[in-house]
Amino acid sequence: MNYYAVLLSMKDEEKSKELRPQHLAFLEQMRKEKKVFMNGPFTDGAGGLVIYAADNLDEAVSFLKQDPYVINGARDWEIHEWAMQTDVDFEF
Repeated sequence: MNYYAVLLSMKDEEKSKELRPQHLAFLEQMRKEKKVFMNGPFTDGAGGLVIYAADNLDEAVSFLKQDPYVINGARDWEIHEWAMQTDVDFEF
């Protein structure tokens, strides 16, 4: 399994507000399916970050292109394979 970091930069703030419930429902379903590792908005309002778990770049892009933000042109996107490294044990 590989990880892909997707930067979803703000393109249309009004569309983003309108589509937010659909976007969040999409991400929740993708997390349940173990296709999203983590996600969250940037606190400055510039957009957000989604980390997809996929076998390859094409699969990650196919997941991304199902996001209502992307489908409806509310956000621009940029994707990069991410080599997660951590030796910290987090307890939540």
